Amino acid sequence: MICFHRPITSKASFTWRAKDLRLAKDTQLAKDNRSAKDSRLTKDTRAGNSQFAKDIPLAGNNQLGKERDLQAVSSGPQPYDPNIRPRPSPRQPLLWAAAAFACGIFAGTHLWRPPLWWVVAAALLAAAGAYYPRRRRWAARMLGWASLFAAGALAIQVRVRPAASAELLDHAGEEAVVVSHVRKADEPRREANGNLRQVLEVEVEQAFSNGKITNVHGGLRLSVYDLGRDGENSRRFEYGERLRFPARILPPHNFRDPGVFDYRGYLAEEGIAALASVKSAQVEVLPGFAGSRAELWLARIRHSMVSRINHLWLPEQAALVHAMLLGDESLMHREILADYQRSGTYHVLVVSGLKVGLLSAMAFWTLRRLRVGELAASLTTIGLTVCYALLTGAGAPVWRATLMLALYFCVRLLYRQKSTLNAIGAAALALLIVNPGALLGASFQLSFLCVLIIAAAAAPALERTVHAYVLALRHMDALRLDAALPPKLAQFRLDIRMIAGRLGRFLGKRAALRTMVFSGRVFLAGCEFLWVSIVLQAGFALPMAYYFHRATLVALPANLLAVPLTLIGLAASVVAIAISYWLAGMAKLPATVAAMALDSMNGAVRRLGGLRIADTRVPTPHLALILASIAALLLAMILARRRPTFAIAGMAALAGTSVWVSAIPPRPAFHSGALEVTAIDVGQGDSILLVSPEGRTLLVDAGGIPQWAHSEFDIGEEVVSAYLWSRGIARLDAVAVTHAHADHIGGMPAVLANFHPREIWLGVNSDSPEMQSVLREAKELGVRIISHNTGEKCKLGGAFIHFLAPDREAGALMEEKAKRRNDESLVMKVTFGGTSALLEGDAERRTEKQIATEEPQADLLKVAHHGSATSTIPELLNAARPHFAVISVGAHNVYGHPKREVLGRLEAAHVATYRTDLDGAVTFYLDGRTVRPGAAPP
Repeated sequence: MICFHRPITSKASFTWRAKDLRLAKDTQLAKDNRSAKDSRLTKDTRAGNSQFAKDIPLAGNNQLGKERDLQAVSSGPQPYDPNIRPRPSPRQPLLWAAAAFACGIFAGTHLWRPPLWWVVAAALLAAAGAYYPRRRRWAARMLGWASLFAAGALAIQVRVRPAASAELLDHAGEEAVVVSHVRKADEPRREANGNLRQVLEVEVEQAFSNGKITNVHGGLRLSVYDLGRDGENSRRFEYGERLRFPARILPPHNFRDPGVFDYRGYLAEEGIAALASVKSAQVEVLPGFAGSRAELWLARIRHSMVSRINHLWLPEQAALVHAMLLGDESLMHREILADYQRSGTYHVLVVSGLKVGLLSAMAFWTLRRLRVGELAASLTTIGLTVCYALLTGAGAPVWRATLMLALYFCVRLLYRQKSTLNAIGAAALALLIVNPGALLGASFQLSFLCVLIIAAAAAPALERTVHAYVLALRHMDALRLDAALPPKLAQFRLDIRMIAGRLGRFLGKRAALRTMVFSGRVFLAGCEFLWVSIVLQAGFALPMAYYFHRATLVALPANLLAVPLTLIGLAASVVAIAISYWLAGMAKLPATVAAMALDSMNGAVRRLGGLRIADTRVPTPHLALILASIAALLLAMILARRRPTFAIAGMAALAGTSVWVSAIPPRPAFHSGALEVTAIDVGQGDSILLVSPEGRTLLVDAGGIPQWAHSEFDIGEEVVSAYLWSRGIARLDAVAVTHAHADHIGGMPAVLANFHPREIWLGVNSDSPEMQSVLREAKELGVRIISHNTGEKCKLGGAFIHFLAPDREAGALMEEKAKRRNDESLVMKVTFGGTSALLEGDAERRTEKQIATEEPQADLLKVAHHGSATSTIPELLNAARPHFAVISVGAHNVYGHPKREVLGRLEAAHVATYRTDLDGAVTFYLDGRTVRPGAAPP
């Protein structure tokens, strides 16, 4: 990365030649450093001759430390020399063992076999491997890895999953009086209306319903509303308190669409079986305490830290400190969180291995500067890291980082040869044995992938370049140390001294040399950070696309700004909080430093995250691309320690696949020759995907959540977009908005931003805030806005669309009378060959009577208004004569949809009816002659 090969012709410099190294007089050396025969000094130094080390006049008091530095420089990382055989890298048997165990876990997940098969296979392979070590080592290794492979498959198939109590689910949908105790209490969060809400995880003890009391055990996630408006004096519930409250117990709802997050499975892993909500005034605190006293003290310490944070910083800054130190990003605004996600800097907001590493490094450095011994400093740092992990309660990522740090410090204390990859393998193997299912989660994969990329792909290049120059900057006043170095490093030291000599006229000789050394270290650290960031950006392209559907194109400059500012803000925040417990006034100074760093970071992230290029979304990569990206990453890691040509080839392959993932969208797999109509499960709302026989796409509505629900969950981002990405769709041809109700239009802004459709179709252009927000987003993105009226027709890639409603004149009359927006719905009949589908939106009785007179015959009916009794009138059914119907409706919705009378009408008309609350996403294929229903394709 860094080359210093321009010859210097000044009086205080030297010139390199093929076999002659002429040093200036001030170095006091006149021998050729590259000739082993003519320079016994160099030979002795490289051989580690202790007598030569004693003869070197090193300045300073710590002679032993400088002798160690001499050995590190002379035998440490060297620039590549084709005539010198590279040192073998440390062995990493535990890394290969962890890889074999992980492959077994993946195989056991997708290839079920009776557990006894895996037990027998593991035992036989292990016995065979034990027979071969002295005869054929390679065979013993292969058999050992195969044994671990079988053990991994067995572990994932027999693991004990956290049980979500079936007893609690027996009361699902019922109004019950629940007695429970708090096992986890989040900090209260302010809602849009100014009130506070607190989320609790409670362990249910008893439930009173239907006139009887039953002993029920299970985890319940409880949202407590209306805690008050004053954060200091508002009511707040704590760990261990016993509570009694009335609530309607609801099972967690999964949106049953391919590619959508498994919320129920996530809660089950946390031991939560059901959900409930209640007003704080209805919650009664019972006498007694249930839980662990240690957990209680940790909860109180955490709350005390939160109070200090709120006192030291302004609300926006405090929310950022909460996220950075305690891992609670729920206090941050959704827009700011989106900027951090778009810029690829979201990792600074979560308590991850990065935070644990930074804080432990700060603690160890501080202890050593306080003259604490290495053993005591290491043990104290491990203890502080464990306490921090307990305090945050952040779960597996923090404990993984804690385990790896403990291994690192233990190896450091034992003076063993350090092998980072072997330590990574040991930590991964231990964690997978304890919890095999962790491998299947994004958190585990991202944590270890980050460390692997740095250690196996980025570090070897740094060892050949930057690290050697960093070591060469040590003890610049030791002139004879130059003789122990390769020519390039010796020249580098001489260049530094020469420049320092010129600066010495103004700063003084010692100050100038220190300034040059400090500047060199800062420059080399910047090069190291830049290189690691580039390699991480390339290595993380696949997981970012697979899990988050983002191509973080501005991640490199954003992280170059955010990570150093995070380090400054994190250190100043810790100091400020610690000082505030003793000297509140003195804490203002580090708090101000932290605030300046955090404000600068926020500003940079928001500017970069607000760029249009930063919001590039990508669909799920197909299998071939996933395998190619994994192969390229492995190739880059394997070739990183080979010759530079091979290492560059490996990095080029990794860069190529990362560009492929980020810039070249996959080709969607559509059912050619048929019209596809898919009702996406968006809960209590509507979203219909149409794919024409020629592959043109139209999305009708995008679901949403009513404003009165006070929820920040974005159906368009989390559900509709996730399903479209799983289908490989990167862009939509058009979207249609039936009418201006939140359950149809709420998710549309996210869909517009993510898929950039060419057109947006409207019926009545309502003046509602929701509709105007969608239209503003469309105009900013350059989407063409088209209004359709009754009687209009258009073509969509081989299919024909006939608009049956709304009538603009009737819509204007309705606005004057009652403003029933359901009758403004854009109603479409989509036809391909001899088959058709009627999509009604939320049309009600008046509109359906009009439609019944316009030849609405259709094989498939999208039932209007989620099965409300105001729609699906007999006249329409008689005119349409559908064979199939689909109702888009939410499970356990408060409206009681679909109504029994509507289901009765459909049954009387002999219509096969599908429901998204029961069947999930449903797809119908209309091939021109028949209609074929089925589950939505992945």
